[in-house]
Formats: sequence, C-alpha cells, structure tokens
Amino acid sequence: MLQFFYDRVRASEPGHVEAAIATAELALIKGDYQVAAKTLGEAKKLDAGDPRIDYLLWKAFAPSDPPKATASLQQALDRNPRLVPALLAMAEMAIDRERYSDAQSLITKVFEVNVHQSEAWSLLAVIAHLRGQSEIEKLMRAAALSTWAQNPDVDHTIGRKLSQNYRFAEGAQYQRQALTMDPMHPEANFQLAEDLLRLGQDDVGWELAKSVAQNDPYNVVAYNLVTLYDRLQKFATINGDGIVVRMDPKEAAIYGQSVIELLAKARDELCEKYNVEVDGVIAVEIFPQQKDFAIRTFGLPGGDGFLGVCFGRVITANSPASQGERPSNWESVLWHEFCHAVTLEKTKNRMPRWLSEGISVYEERQRESASGESMTPIYRDMLLDESLTPISKLSGAFLNPPSAIHLQFAYYQSSLVIEFLVENYGFESILKVLDDLAAGLNINDALVRSVGSLDQLDQRFATYAREIAEGFGKEVDWSRDDLPERGSVEDWTRWVKDHPTNYFGNLQLAQSLIAAKQYEAAVEPLERLVQMQAVTGGRGGPLELLADVYAKLDRTVEEKATLQQLVAISDDALPAAIRLAELAKKESDWQTVSENANRILAVQPLTAVGHMYLADASEQLGKPLETIQALSAVGQLDPVDPASIEYRLAKAYVDLEKPDLATDKLISALREAPRYREALRLLLQITETQEKQPDPVDQEPGEQ
Repeated sequence: MLQFFYDRVRASEPGHVEAAIATAELALIKGDYQVAAKTLGEAKKLDAGDPRIDYLLWKAFAPSDPPKATASLQQALDRNPRLVPALLAMAEMAIDRERYSDAQSLITKVFEVNVHQSEAWSLLAVIAHLRGQSEIEKLMRAAALSTWAQNPDVDHTIGRKLSQNYRFAEGAQYQRQALTMDPMHPEANFQLAEDLLRLGQDDVGWELAKSVAQNDPYNVVAYNLVTLYDRLQKFATINGDGIVVRMDPKEAAIYGQSVIELLAKARDELCEKYNVEVDGVIAVEIFPQQKDFAIRTFGLPGGDGFLGVCFGRVITANSPASQGERPSNWESVLWHEFCHAVTLEKTKNRMPRWLSEGISVYEERQRESASGESMTPIYRDMLLDESLTPISKLSGAFLNPPSAIHLQFAYYQSSLVIEFLVENYGFESILKVLDDLAAGLNINDALVRSVGSLDQLDQRFATYAREIAEGFGKEVDWSRDDLPERGSVEDWTRWVKDHPTNYFGNLQLAQSLIAAKQYEAAVEPLERLVQMQAVTGGRGGPLELLADVYAKLDRTVEEKATLQQLVAISDDALPAAIRLAELAKKESDWQTVSENANRILAVQPLTAVGHMYLADASEQLGKPLETIQALSAVGQLDPVDPASIEYRLAKAYVDLEKPDLATDKLISALREAPRYREALRLLLQITETQEKQPDPVDQEPGEQ
C-alpha cells in the first residue's frame, strides 16, 4: 500500500497532506509508532491547523510519551471541539480513570454529531459492564449494532476496552464474538492472542499470535511478540506447587530455587490472609533484558520504570540483570506482584488500580518494614498540597501522571489509604470490599457498604495523611524560601547558620563539603538531619552520605551504626549491605555476615559478592547445605579461582557425609589445579576412610 500508492503520491506531490495522513494512519494500524510520528511531523509542517494531525499524534505518542500525547489530543479538541475520534479518545481515558460520568458526557457530545456512532455505543456498553449493569450492557451493544448487525468492530472495541481494564476473560469472549462475524478480523485475532497469553493459555495464545504475524508481516507488535517467543523457548522452567517460573537458564541455576521458594511462601501466606484458593497455575516470567519484558508486557519496547506487571495468573518481571548497578529488591517486586495475583483472583479482576496497587505496596511493608514506598521530603510536600487525590478519583493518578514522581506518589498514597482503612475499620473491611467487588459492586458502593460515606472517608483520610506528613521531621524547617540558587561552601555555611533546622540547606551544605573533601565538616549538618529524624532510605540521602563520610574518616563504629539504620528502612541499599557484611567478616561476626549476605542477594544475586559472603558465613556457622547452595551459585558466575570453589564444595559434602559427591568436586578442583595440595590431601582422606569401611557383602546378616 505504501510503496504502490501513498509513497508515489507523496513523491510526486510532496505537499499532499491527505497522503501523509493516510500513511500515518496505516503505520498506526501496524503498530509502527515511530514512522507515524515522523510522518505526522511532516504533515504538520504542511497544515499545522488540521486537528486530525493532532489527534493522530496523540495515538503515535501515547505508548512512549503520555504527557505529550495528552497535549496533542487537547490541541485537537481546541481546534475542533466536535472531532469525534478525539472525543472518543477522551472518553476512553475517562473510563480508564474510572470516571464513568465524565466518559458519558463526552459520548453525549459524540451523539450530537452522529447519534448512530457505533464506537460510542460500544463504550457505553463497556461502562455498563464495568458498573455491573449487564442488562444495560446488552442494550448498549444492541444500539451499537443497530446500523450493521454483523459489525465485528463493536465486539472488538468492547473486548479491547475490557481487557485494558484487566477483564481479560470477558474481553476474550467479546473477541470471539467479533470473530464469528469476521474470522479474519486482524485486530480481534491479535487482541484475542494477547488476552489468552495474559490468561496463561499460552499454547493457543502463541499459535494465534504466530498466525496474525504470518498473515500480516507488517504488524510490528505481532512481529515483536513472535520474535520474543523464539527467545522464550530457551528459558528454563521451574515448576512448583501451582506455580511455574520461566527465566534465563543461567539465572535459574543461580537463584531460581530462591524465586520458587519465595513465591510459594507468598502463595501460602497471602492466600490464607485473603481467603483465596487459586485453582489454576500462576506463571511468572523473569526477563534479563528490559526490552523483552516490555514486549511481553506491552507489545512494544518501552515501559521504563516498570519492575513487574501482573495480569492475574501471569506475572512478568525484570530481572536484576536489566536494572544496572543499583537494582530494586527482586524479592519485594515478586511479593508485590504475587499479591496482585491473589487479590485479582479474589475479585475476579474486578478491582480499581489504586486498590490493587495500594494492597500490594501495603503487603510489601507487612512482609518487611524496609520494603515498599515510604515517606520522603517530596512525598511530604505532596501530601500537604493539591497532589493528594480523593480516594474516589485515585485510579486516575496512575494514568498519564505529570511526572514519574507523581506515579510513584500514587503508589504511596494508595498504600496509605489501605493503612488508614485497616487502622480505622479493621482488616475485615478490606476483605469485605474485595468480596463486594467480586459480587459485581463498583468500588464506591463497596466502600460505602464497608466504611460509610465517601465524602467523610475522603475528609478523614486527608486528615490522616496530613498528620503523617506533619509527623515526619517535626523539628525540621521544610521551606525552600530564600534558598541560594548557587553558592560556595562559605555561602551555604552562612545560610545554614541563620537557618540551622532547614532540611535542604543542611543537605546542600553537606553535599558541598563532601565535594570539597571537607569530610570532617560534613558530619555536623548530616548528623543534625539524623537527630531531627529527617532521614529516608533514599539513594544519596542523609544516611547514605553520612555513612560514606564516616568511612572516609575511619570512624567505623559510627559508620556501622549508620549503615544499620539505613538497611532497616531501605530494602535495596546494596552498598550498605555489602559494607556491613565486610565489617562483620572482619569481626568474625558470622551471623551478621549471613544476614547481610541475604540482603545483598535479595537485591543482586547475579554477582559473586553476596554468595561468597553467604558461603563464608555458612561454613563458619556449620551449615553445609547453605554453603553448597552459595558456592554452587558462585560456580555459575565464572569465579576467578574455580578450583578453590570446588574444594570448598567438597568439604561441605564431606560434612554432609556424601563422600562420592565430595570426590567428584575434588576431581574437578584437581583438573583446574593438579598440584592443589589441600584437595589432594582431602581426596586421600576420603579414599582411606572408604577403604576402611567393611564391604557390605562381608557383613553378617542384619549388620547392614
């Protein structure tokens, strides 16, 4: 189409706007958003006032740059307030925010242009479904089909929108209905493939995705997915009781067993706590490359900032390998996502985003107080200003947030709502809300039944959030007024002298002194912040800076105390855990070495440091099984001295009274280092011991 028609028109008549728009529309259908954005940029130079171009730019930017996309959509409506595609797009966004009345108002504007607009009626069917109004849903669908009874786009649109709201089973059913009307409908076929993959029905889902890619080789999303399928076939599979984990084979050998054990623990604890029985398998896929995670999860590269996603019985996650030098705590990520699986199962996927995320972050903190989102100076400001979102509108905070920090704050605020409900109405109130959602009630009605008036709930929560914010660093001056824009160490020293309790002034002074290598002087402002209880576990925060300063000053006692305070409030403080293990090893405090080794491995299991500390501690604590697990992991990480690792494994097998396995390891060690005296000596001891053992054939009856 492009080569034989659109490209020829554009080549012969470069100013032909319609050809550029048609090219962009075709690129969008095929999922090629880069080509669409480039073509629309060229079209805009030809006719900057055409609202259709702005609308299409919204579609092109939506997957990668939501704020820019929203601005384009608004510009389209500013130019033509009756532009039907833009009004429908705004209605869909309102549905995603669970602002159904706003969506209906936008759809009413569409009907002022065309009362028979089938997509508008389809969206009304979606709203009715999400509200649990099945009879109205049927009527709206019938209205959508009134002008063409066999229009497959109606059921495809309803199903697509339901799937975007995590109703994958219902969405798949609508796609099947669309395919009865048009078995070759490409969008319905591919949406059904994605739905089935998110429902864990991999065999059928992958085959359908392959069929779509084969029939339409220019479908970028289908191509990406099918290409990923080939890489997934090389993944290792680890089966547990009702859980299957797929991950890179090397990573599986290093920490795959830890993954399955953590997930089994999450299943046992969370299913019991939420009264849930999962009668199917929950699949967890862990990707060493972020782009593969994004393609499996979203269909396209991107999705930066997402550590994991749960669709219900399918969880996708980034491995530590994809996250650079300071990965997030993978144990907390998987616990968070598995909690989604439990609550989505309980509610039949009928729960708003804020409630699902709030419970998962809350359960992270319940498992480990250092996990989950916690208070920061930025969050404090946001709790006290207009960033605090009413509970009834909280799901909208996750859709097109103004910035990454606003998205993170939405997670934090949602978890505070759960804490507020538990503290004031008991954990039973959460269970009751989830049960009501499963029965088909919408979230507002479920909350009213459980805790009462929504207006009062919003007011009480706002007071609760304000008290938490004001309780953080009570003695601290949090104002940013009169802060120097730029300043030398001397400037900041003078300013802090006049504002001794100002958080930002003390932090900036400390950072300036550290940059000037005036470490002794940097201690005072940092200690002042700690004393005022204005610290967090954030990277580059007062605790991390203070520990670094103490280390440079050889003040080991204070350094260790500061590091311990840091790991108590941050579950991904990797450098702090490594340093604590190092200090504990010097003191032969092997229990502390073991504890911090496990902290390291919960963040980064793909380097040898944590495994080596755990092996050292386990040897000293007389735990040969743990020693073997740690050393075996090191062996997968290309150790500098593999013979030493094999020798230590042999010693652990001797402690377990497994001489044959010990012998195998010693032979491996000697292959690496034939003159390894300790290995030769231990091999000789094992051989002599075995020779002294009586032959079972020579024993009297009953002796064996």
